[in-house]
Amino acid sequence: MTSGVLPLRTSLLVRAALTGLFVAAGTAASLGAFAQGTLEAVRARGSLQCGVTGGMPGFASVDGKGRWSGLFVEYCQAVSAAVLGSKEAVKVIPLADSERFEALKSGSVDILVPSLAWTLSRDSEVGALSAGTLFHDGQAFLVHRGDAVASVFELSGSSICVLSGTSAEQGLVDFFRARQMKYQLVVSEKWPELVKSYETGGCTLLTADLSLLAIERSRMDGPSDHLLLPELISKEPLGPMVREGDDNWFRIARWTLMALVAAEELNVTAASADTARQSPVLETRRLLGADQSQGPVLGLSGDWALRAIRQVGSYGEIFERNLGLKSPLRLERGYNALWNRGGLMYAGPFR
Repeated sequence: MTSGVLPLRTSLLVRAALTGLFVAAGTAASLGAFAQGTLEAVRARGSLQCGVTGGMPGFASVDGKGRWSGLFVEYCQAVSAAVLGSKEAVKVIPLADSERFEALKSGSVDILVPSLAWTLSRDSEVGALSAGTLFHDGQAFLVHRGDAVASVFELSGSSICVLSGTSAEQGLVDFFRARQMKYQLVVSEKWPELVKSYETGGCTLLTADLSLLAIERSRMDGPSDHLLLPELISKEPLGPMVREGDDNWFRIARWTLMALVAAEELNVTAASADTARQSPVLETRRLLGADQSQGPVLGLSGDWALRAIRQVGSYGEIFERNLGLKSPLRLERGYNALWNRGGLMYAGPFR
């Protein structure tokens, strides 16, 4: 063997190994920069870019003066208050269905709060991770109050308006067949036609996601003449999504949501947050940062949750303001009530 020259096979193996190391190192460096960059980028920019599905009153909608409101928007305001100290430092970006995940992956938005359910495929295939459930949605039924129907189990023999070729249609068929209940489908590919058919008596019931039915009911003449039945026949959890690979930002998004729910559990409101910091209840003091121990692990100040709750309120306050019985949507809490009040909302322990 000539001195200083490796055999061809050995040379190729070494080159491949070195190339692999360089690529892995480069990829890790790139991912590391991206992963640690969201919090720093938000702070450097001085604003939080919040991507939403717009045109959803109660969830994310804009008025004639360009002011955004809704459950999704106020969640982003809470994150902004926690991270930047002000709920006003939010730029709301409405996104079309085809662009929302690309906007998140590219960094055009820091948090995405779409009207999309948390599913296995979305949690594994689109580069986004769900940070929790902000609203428990699902397939529901709207009925004329005068029909004296109080439960989905009283619907046998009903005619039901549903969008054709959708999961709602299949879910409806599965539900009724499994219970050997008779039904008649009234289908269309155009949602406005189904709404009109329901209003004019062309079908007994209108079915779709609870959120959509509540919005449609609020637009009808005499919304109180229509009743949303209490049961859901599918699970469609909606909530914030963040980019994969940014673990700390994921924790900030998740635990800000937890803080809003924990505030309601502990009876802390926007008005009482400052005084509650001196509460004799240890969990309340921890939530509000009295011992300054919770914030640093997230890269935030010790009072990050206090700032969010003080400026935006507890989950219960946010829900009632945007979706509750005194709002245009007039939704019962239902599955979105606290776990100890018959619902599914609960916060992890702040310890």
